[in-house]
Amino acid sequence: MLKRAGCVSVCAPKEDCLARNCRLICARMFASLITRLTDWDNLLTNPLVLVMTVFQIWMLVHAIRNREWIWALFIAIGWGLSALLYYFMVYRATPSSTRGFELPGAQSRKRIKELQAQIHHLDKAHHHLALGDVYFSQGKLDKAEASYRASIERDSKDLDARAHLGQCLLRLKRPAEARPLLEAVVTENPKHDYGHTMMALAETLTALGETDNAVLYWEHITQNHSYPRAKVQLAELYLAKNQPEKARAELHDVLADDPHTPAFQRKRDRVWVSRAKTLLGKLPA
Repeated sequence: MLKRAGCVSVCAPKEDCLARNCRLICARMFASLITRLTDWDNLLTNPLVLVMTVFQIWMLVHAIRNREWIWALFIAIGWGLSALLYYFMVYRATPSSTRGFELPGAQSRKRIKELQAQIHHLDKAHHHLALGDVYFSQGKLDKAEASYRASIERDSKDLDARAHLGQCLLRLKRPAEARPLLEAVVTENPKHDYGHTMMALAETLTALGETDNAVLYWEHITQNHSYPRAKVQLAELYLAKNQPEKARAELHDVLADDPHTPAFQRKRDRVWVSRAKTLLGKLPA
């Protein structure tokens, strides 16, 4: 009988014994890690343990983000040493753009500072437009409006600046001001921004109570695009005009297309898909 590293074997191959040893060691190390991470008293009273835990999680996240699966395994089941080895052998060799953590919105803040510096030195229309887009994405509509207007002052012919200002005004609940901007852009280029400017115009007309004109634009969009945002709002107008079968057809299209949509797009459109399901549930069978 052979006894080696806690593994007893009578006639089993050496490789089987080694494999069992590895599994046993890994299980013990992983259990030890979980125990340490859940031992809050130890973490809070021992600064060194707390720092090491944070560092290990940091390296683990970095390894996973960079698909360093073997390293991620060793960091997860090890304690300290694996994370340190990963830091010196992999992390420091990684380009700085992919290092470590970034707080939510950090990229936007960096971009804002970059654009503000460019505006200070160059004061170009496209810099103001880009800054407005960042503010718009953050929901800071007042700042976005100011940036878009500054862009238009420097280049009054820029379609993007006028269209984005129109969309900003619409979301500020000022559809009467948004309408001439959006109409002018759509007249000049009906396909502007892949139909999103026309959708904003249709929403503006709906907000102004001009639903017949809005339906015409929505129908044009749905004939050329499969945007759930367009189909659902067109269905709502059909229902308001007592045309349930037309509404049903649009809503069924939304639900039929959803499973075949890329994941990032499904996440963006889920509010419209949810609304489509709700509206269908209210329609008579």
